[in-house]
Amino acid sequence: MSKHRILHICRAEKFIPPFIDLVQANFDPELHEFVIFGDHKKFSTEGCSGVHRIPNDFVGKTAGKARLIFQMHRADRIILHGLFTRVVTKMLFLMPWLLKKTYWFIWGNDLYGKKAPGSNPGLKNISRRFVIRHLGHLVTHVPGDIDLARSWYGAGGKAHHCLMYTSNVFSEPCVGERPTGFVEIQVGNSADPSNNHLEVFEKLAALQTDNFRVSVPLSYGDQQHARRVIEKGKKLFGDRFVPLVDFLPLHQYQGFLATIDIAIFNHKRQQGLGNLVSLLGMGKKVYLRRDVSTARMLDSLEVGWFDVEKIDLSPLPDPLKDGNVQRIRQAYSKPNLIAQLDEIFKG
Repeated sequence: MSKHRILHICRAEKFIPPFIDLVQANFDPELHEFVIFGDHKKFSTEGCSGVHRIPNDFVGKTAGKARLIFQMHRADRIILHGLFTRVVTKMLFLMPWLLKKTYWFIWGNDLYGKKAPGSNPGLKNISRRFVIRHLGHLVTHVPGDIDLARSWYGAGGKAHHCLMYTSNVFSEPCVGERPTGFVEIQVGNSADPSNNHLEVFEKLAALQTDNFRVSVPLSYGDQQHARRVIEKGKKLFGDRFVPLVDFLPLHQYQGFLATIDIAIFNHKRQQGLGNLVSLLGMGKKVYLRRDVSTARMLDSLEVGWFDVEKIDLSPLPDPLKDGNVQRIRQAYSKPNLIAQLDEIFKG
């Protein structure tokens, strides 16, 4: 195991508390510090040792940023859990000597940013482009995202394959009880508009059958968009539309996924990988856009998926289902994640 001092810079998100638990259970907690920005109440890290929360008040935030500069210089490795926090990007831009020892855990939306169709997000922000170009290390388990970082930003860092978070690890769910005789369809993974829910709703409404029910996770993301999704879903599907508006603990959410027959992810970028891994590992039929980097990743693993432009309700053939289950469970295991993190922590 690594003896290097590791500084993790994070935004308060649902992936972070389980990641902290994983690191502290499998590595030396004395070597890992976590600095967290954002809404600390929504995803609490109370009781975790080595965790520093940046306050939202002016005095506390200023003191926290000053301490962060010291921590960044003291650390042997800096891990950016997503590149979202503007102040951190500015610090690295002004202190470029830190970039060589910095690892970017690519989340997807931090790579794409507010990219318009056909545009290059690497041309928009000089400091951000400089930082990404000179980062020492790029971390993801979607090879296509590394290619995009190099193409859009000129990123030259060393690529590392890593599952990154426990949400990307397949875990055996409790068997969910099927609530109806319908074909159960999940659309998207959050209330983020990038799910393109309404486009999928129109495709489903055009099917020559009503023997299906549509469930949509909406507890996480843009709640204004969630309200539009609910309004349209109820209009098109009536009682066959089920919005999931309450945040579910992981074991309950896994139980929900176990009841799904078909999942449709209409993102134009890499997103919802935790959902994708769980569903494919359970033998579910998954639809994706053909041009998304996630599809190319699944192709490299020889995992079968379907084109979102050709939706039907036929069941997944058993040979394809069995092959998907075997490949996902082998590739997305907790021991693999721990071994991959160990390699990164050792540098």
